[in-house]
Amino acid sequence: MLSTSLKPAVTRAINPIARGALAIGLTPNAVTFIGALGLVTSALYFYPKGDFFIGTLVISFFALSDLFDGAMARISHKGASAWGGFLDSTIDRITDSAILAGLTLYLVDADDPLTAVVIVALVFGSLVPYIRAKAESMQIACSGGIAERTERLIISLTAIGLEGLGVPFALAIGIWLLLILALVTVIQRILIVKAAL
Repeated sequence: MLSTSLKPAVTRAINPIARGALAIGLTPNAVTFIGALGLVTSALYFYPKGDFFIGTLVISFFALSDLFDGAMARISHKGASAWGGFLDSTIDRITDSAILAGLTLYLVDADDPLTAVVIVALVFGSLVPYIRAKAESMQIACSGGIAERTERLIISLTAIGLEGLGVPFALAIGIWLLLILALVTVIQRILIVKAAL
């Protein structure tokens, strides 16, 4: 939802930076790898220690690479490639999982009952892109749903960051919201495929 409505404005804002990155010799795939490495390392370093606020700031910085690699691919001379799209999608799954894995390590150590909710949210969050990929392999367009990757990423990072600032119940509310929206999105996509078949 957010991805579709904000995409034109975001594209206009980042295209000049993407052109600059291409001009100095960076490739879209290199930006994908750098961003992913920084994000995964940050999530698994800061979150298990409970450094939620600073960790979220660092992770958010590296998460921006996901905007730039796509823009760079679109405006480069070679254009977007099937390999680049596959790589980007695969790495998105790794980075999304790393955020909740880092949080889970902290919650397990703290013996927090929210651990189970985070794990279930991670499972349903992984199902959302899987259903789309499976549907597209059957030539069915299936990119709808109430909470796509952008929305889920914003919810999780906001909840974890606010927890780091000491906002009461921010983490619990955010993770439960993440779980519910991921579940609803899974159901919506299943119904899209069922209707198409």
